[in-house]
Amino acid sequence: MAQEIPAIKVLSETEALQNLNRHKHPSRNYAAMYSSWLGGITTDPNLMMVPIDDHGFHRGDAVFEAMKCARGKIYTLDRHLDRMRVSASKIGLELPPSLREIAIETTRASNLDTCLLRYYVSRGPGGFTTNPYESVGAQTYLVITPFTPPTESKYQAGVSAKTSRYQVKEGFFATVKSCNYLPNVMLKKEAVDSKLDFTVSLDEAGFIAEGSTENFAILTDDDTLLVPGFERTLRGITLTRAMELASEDPELKKRIRTVSHGKFKPSEVLKAKEAFFFGTTLDCIGVREFDGQAMGKGLGSARARCASVQPSPANRHRVRPAFCFVALTSWHR
Repeated sequence: MAQEIPAIKVLSETEALQNLNRHKHPSRNYAAMYSSWLGGITTDPNLMMVPIDDHGFHRGDAVFEAMKCARGKIYTLDRHLDRMRVSASKIGLELPPSLREIAIETTRASNLDTCLLRYYVSRGPGGFTTNPYESVGAQTYLVITPFTPPTESKYQAGVSAKTSRYQVKEGFFATVKSCNYLPNVMLKKEAVDSKLDFTVSLDEAGFIAEGSTENFAILTDDDTLLVPGFERTLRGITLTRAMELASEDPELKKRIRTVSHGKFKPSEVLKAKEAFFFGTTLDCIGVREFDGQAMGKGLGSARARCASVQPSPANRHRVRPAFCFVALTSWHR
């Protein structure tokens, strides 16, 4: 017997707004959203919406940044906004002058001391074609969500990863942090389906590139922190700060002789002393297994090595593990 299909109702405005309350769910614990389309900040998750004809939604024609607020301070806010401006300029997208103020005030409205800021500037609504000029104007959206960092045991144990069957993006698109993230989604899906933490993309010549939302680096046998070039990978804010700290911090300089960009293949990862992922939510985390083989020499895991260079217990929240929070810059609240 054929299943009866319920009638599809044409809703009134009142009914549509009432029906929004049906979608309340504990996982939708978004704390605050700024929307230029709404004209301000809302703290009701049911009102945190984007127009269906926004080009950022149906074409990925938007740029974005993800930032972390820890203990009431936004880490490297200005660096993230500078990178957003670079991305926007590459695709001819105009940004509002008040990005910094929006970030600070929306974070305040969230009442969260530790959270993630997810910032988007889209081409805006106005049609459904690929023509960017049909938009009524660029729109800005910022969502504040709770943040729970990886557990200490995860940092101690390290993560598992493998090379991906999906190639890194082409040069121009690899350097623009746009909302066209389907390749990145497939990298993450591949990792989850493989019951691993991460996958790493390669370029067409088989050289290591990056993870779905993370930069990747190795520590070679001669104590060089070797990082894939930024011509085919995104210039990660956390990684960039880590590279600076590796050259500045006295304790890190005892363990890292030099920092360099260079090409390396998966076989060289397996020969390295250590391998690392860097990112906003991770800070820096060591790799324990790569392409099915154990990683690391000496102390066993990157976290174990990094633990020996942490400052006093009162400041341990500043280090995760060795690179990223030795010295904090560009904090605002």
